[in-house]
Formats: sequence, C-alpha cells, structure tokens
Amino acid sequence: MFDYIFQLIEENKLIEARQKLIELNEVDIEQILEELPQDKMLRLFRMLPKEIAAEVFAEMDSDQQQYIVESITDHEINDILDELYMDDTVDFIEEMPANVVKRVLRNTDEATRKTINQLLNYPDDSAGSIMTTEFVDLKKEMSVAVALEHIRQTGMDKETIDTCFVISAQRKLEGEITIRKLILSAPDSLVADIMDENVKSVKTLTDKEETAYLFRKYDLISMPVVDNENRLVGIITVDDVIDVIEEENTEDFHKMAAITPSDKEYLDTGVFSLAKNRIVWLLVLMISATFTGLIIRYYEATLSQVVALTAYIPMLMGTGGNAGAQSSTMIIRSLALNEIEFRDSFLVMWKELRVGLLTAAILAIVNFARIMIFDRIQVLVALAVCASLFCIVTLAKVIGGILPIAAKRIHLDPVIMASPIITTILDAVSLFIYFAFSTSILGIA
Repeated sequence: MFDYIFQLIEENKLIEARQKLIELNEVDIEQILEELPQDKMLRLFRMLPKEIAAEVFAEMDSDQQQYIVESITDHEINDILDELYMDDTVDFIEEMPANVVKRVLRNTDEATRKTINQLLNYPDDSAGSIMTTEFVDLKKEMSVAVALEHIRQTGMDKETIDTCFVISAQRKLEGEITIRKLILSAPDSLVADIMDENVKSVKTLTDKEETAYLFRKYDLISMPVVDNENRLVGIITVDDVIDVIEEENTEDFHKMAAITPSDKEYLDTGVFSLAKNRIVWLLVLMISATFTGLIIRYYEATLSQVVALTAYIPMLMGTGGNAGAQSSTMIIRSLALNEIEFRDSFLVMWKELRVGLLTAAILAIVNFARIMIFDRIQVLVALAVCASLFCIVTLAKVIGGILPIAAKRIHLDPVIMASPIITTILDAVSLFIYFAFSTSILGIA
C-alpha cells in the first residue's frame, strides 16, 4: 500500500493518493507525509478531512507542525485546533517559537486560551503538564440511564469515555465508573451505588515519572488529576504516559553513556549541540582518569622490577569495570521500577558480595590456568594477578550495587552511577589492589 501511494504522489495523482491515505491509520499517514518534500507534504495535508488532519498533525514532530502552521490560513489553524485534544494542543504550543504561539492563540476562543495558559504554567516534569481537561464527569445522584445520556451528549469531544469520574457539586473527586459497568447495570440504578470509591489519583504537581509508575503498578488506562483540595482538574491518559516513559528511558540512556540529555532526535541535532552535550562529562571523566596515571607513576619502581605485571593491567581494569557496570545496571533498573529502596542497602550488599565471590572465583581460576598454560610466567606473578582479580571483581560487584542507592539517597539521579562513572572509579580501585598484592606477594619494596 505504501509503495502504491508513493507511486501516485510521484505521478502527481494527489486526489487518488488522498483517497488511499484516508484509509490508513493517522500514524501511517504521518510516516508517509514525513518522507515527502515539504511542498507536496503540505498539499496532501491540506487535502485531508479536518478530523483526520488534526490527528495526523498531533503525530508530527515540531518542525513539521511549525512549517504547516506558518503555511496555512487562520481558518485552517482554527479547524485543526477545534479537533485537537487539549493535551496535544499544549504539547504542540510548548515546542513552537513565540511568533507561532501568538498566531495559534489568536485563533482560539477566550475559554480555550485560558485553559491553555493554565496548563502551560505547570512545571514540565509535573502531572499537570501532561493532563487534559477534556473528560467526562458524572454526579453520583444520576441514574445509569441519565449518565449514559450525558455521555452520549458530551463524550464526542472527550479524550476518553472508557472511565468516567464522579464529582460532587464542588467538583471534588468522589469515585469512578467504567463505561462497561454503566452499560451492564440496570437503567434505574444510581451511579452512587455502582461507582468505585477507591480512586487512584495524582496531584497537579506530582512528578511525571511517579505518575507513570502508578499507571504501571495499577494497570490504568486513565487517571484523575486533582488540586490540593481534591477537586478534579483533569485526567491523564495512557498514551501520554507512554510518551513520558519513552522520554525517561531516553534520558536515562543518555545519562548512562555520560551524555547530557537532549529532547531532539539524533538526526535533527546539530554537530555542535551533540559535542556540547558530550564534552562536559568527557572532561570530567578525563580529569578523573588522571588519578589512574598518578597511581601507575607512584608504582613505577614496582613495574620496572617485574615488567610482566604491566601486561595484566588492562585486563584487570577492564574486568573490574565490567563487573561493576553489570551490578550498577541491575540496581539502577530496580530503583527505577521501585523494586528496591535505601532500606534494602544491606540486602543488596550481601547479595552482590555473594555474586561477586562466586563470579570472582571462577574468573580467577580460569585466568590462573590461562596464564600458566599460555603465558608461562612465574607462579608468584600469576598468583598476584589472580588474587588481585578475585578481590577486584568482588569489590566491583559491591561498589556497583551500592553506589546507585547512595546516589538516590542524596537526591542524585542513580543513572549517573552507570558505566562511565563506575568504570572510572573502579579503574583507580583496581590499580591500588593490584599493586598492593603484587608488592606483598612478590616481596617488592
């Protein structure tokens, strides 16, 4: 289908291409338009029915959205805004330059502008910033028949009607009820009798990441957002939470690679921006690594007496860094899923110590055999290397397990204790252990 549509566009048969496009999902339509030159993309976009155009517009990246808004009429902007859900409108406006924002707001009514401005005032990392004000609310005094009729009259423009929220006259949240339960209940039953009063909700300033955790924990598809007086001000739907999870995962991957997080896609980010995002941590790690050089210089006399020791430094440092990175990655993930907390520190240390002892013993035995068979050096040198390896791996497992927990305890992101940081720390630790064992076992002064 995609190839056929591209062929129609190439042959400039745009009306036929439009007919095929509107049969597709809006995500697929956006992917097709993304591949086109801007002029053809705009022509096809303007040919779409306005309800489909709005859905496609919501899927586009900010650059495409800006180009479209700058290229279409005020009337067309108004048509798009009428069809967009409020949270999608706010997401779009947040990414636009001031001149585009002014034009967009100029094409909205006063009530919509007020709502948009209110949502824009919430912090970027808060639940309020991702909620929508378009939801179905019911009163507990309603009968099922009245509630269903209310949903029919008001639900068309709401983001979801799968779950409706019950509020008091003062708009305080009192319960929730699913559309399924309403349909299956007797028409004369009261909402108060069949609603669920145990509602999971978040406040407007609750962190987005915590909100996503609650969605995952309770398998929710929507969640009410309340103010400090428990008044319902909006809802968050699962599609917005998926976006939050994707953003958080991307940010964590960047931090784990010692890169300053960026909200732009890789190909859309300039070379200088990429370099700026990476250079700070590279400088920090480079300066930190100078301690490794100082340790080697301090033990230069030891190395000069037993030159064979030098050959095993990369292996010991690399294995220690890898062992620590394995543990830190597991703990960082467990912290992100709220599987462990600070009170579990000793349990983590005890478990990582046992894992470290087991893996270190296997590595040391295999390495001793390899050195004796293939390298054929003195037994004491092999013993110094393998004893060092045993201690390094054991300690690396414990350090890698405890540092992310300690970082979270002092309100730092545990992700910063990922591979580059943990490896740099363990490089210095590994050298200290190696030279301590070497001087002791080999009797070097």
